[in-house]
Amino acid sequence: MAEILVADDDAAIRTVVSQALSRAGYEVRVTSNAATLSRWAIEGEGDLIITDVIMPDETAFDMMPRIKRVRPDLPIIVMSAQNTFMTAITAAEKGAYDYLPKPFDLKELVTTVERALAQPLNKPAPTESEDQLNMPLVGRSPAMQEIYRLIARMTQTDLTVMINGESGTGKELVARALHEFGKRKSGPFVAINMAAIPRELIESELFGHERGAFTGAQSRSAGRFEQANGGTLFLDEIGDMPMEAQTRLLRVLQEGEYTTVGGRTPISTDVRIVAATHQNLTSLIDRGQFREDLYYRLNVVPLRLPPLRERIADVPDLARHFLAQAERNGLPRKVFDNAAIDRLRAYAWPGNVRELENLVQRLVALHPQEQISAEQVEQELASARPGNKTTDFADGTNESVRSAVAGYSRALLDAHNDETPIEDLYTTVLHEMERPLIEMTLRAFKGNQIQAAKVLGLNRNTLRKKIRELNIEVMRGLS
Repeated sequence: MAEILVADDDAAIRTVVSQALSRAGYEVRVTSNAATLSRWAIEGEGDLIITDVIMPDETAFDMMPRIKRVRPDLPIIVMSAQNTFMTAITAAEKGAYDYLPKPFDLKELVTTVERALAQPLNKPAPTESEDQLNMPLVGRSPAMQEIYRLIARMTQTDLTVMINGESGTGKELVARALHEFGKRKSGPFVAINMAAIPRELIESELFGHERGAFTGAQSRSAGRFEQANGGTLFLDEIGDMPMEAQTRLLRVLQEGEYTTVGGRTPISTDVRIVAATHQNLTSLIDRGQFREDLYYRLNVVPLRLPPLRERIADVPDLARHFLAQAERNGLPRKVFDNAAIDRLRAYAWPGNVRELENLVQRLVALHPQEQISAEQVEQELASARPGNKTTDFADGTNESVRSAVAGYSRALLDAHNDETPIEDLYTTVLHEMERPLIEMTLRAFKGNQIQAAKVLGLNRNTLRKKIRELNIEVMRGLS
């Protein structure tokens, strides 16, 4: 029977953890301080440690290196109420088996213990990092805690990661965190955005070209794979990569080598690939626009970044973080009043974290008062909305519409409760949503089908056809 050592200065935590582990069949010893825990472990007691980070006499992060020097194979699970990105990263760097943010689910704790005890011995502990970097990701919401934990696990591997998220959610920040806190941090981090490069030049940008390979190639040029050798290559907006380049990329991932455009000699490559997209790649596969075999090569570890509207609780922390950033960059010190924070939390943030960062920068630069009010926030939100009213609903309901769509999306994901979805789900959802969507848009534009078609992204004739098929009444005189 395995023995678990538990350390936490909170008696209630010690009790519930001890009871849960005892029910699962483990022997449990508990203590309220780091000194006793350290002594037990160094003397050879216990098969696994569960410890809080902040203890009365010493932090777990200070204690863990001593234990690891004597018992490098002893699994240590760290728990903490300081649920930041750096807590998760530091836990991984110190050699923790896993990090659990408080409050945690006891079933998850028991499952983690079972998994840790089943791991093979002699697994090398990660080396300590001496980098003192600014926190790259901010937020304490449950959604972000999962991101932190996944990043912490992936930093000590070379597995390919696929980041999916809307524009402005921070995909490149996550890619940089995987690099800066990982095994390849001493190597280069090279990013390339597929959507920002002409399609005919992507292969040359990725793999380089030889002199004379094409018109204008007056000398040899190194590609991004060569530039990133020994480090990380971040392939942003991978869904925009042309099929020809996809084929060459697949070969690199399979064979570990490539040839330059116009070259014949294979070049070996040693890079970690992190890819990102805001698109649904499986839909692109269905339409023949993305290779299925490449998708599975890239999607080894999928990581979904939640939009800001799904983690509104993080908005105050993010806003204050951007205020502090602005102050470090030489701008005046500012603070938000409570009403301003409430207004920020009430907004839907269609542009995600990037929109919030831009808003904070404008507020700091344009308003002389030290305290930022809700009225100033509203003023800047209004001024940032597109001036062309064909892209906004006439009654100003963009925000509520986005919130409604987000709520519908969450409800749909939760509805099946992990059961098999109903047959023909795609058609059913479209049928249920299409009529109210078209009616709402027509009503917002007082029946103007030209403006409604533009907002909906439909051809005017297609919209007319749908109006007839769905028997939608249109206000006369503005069609």
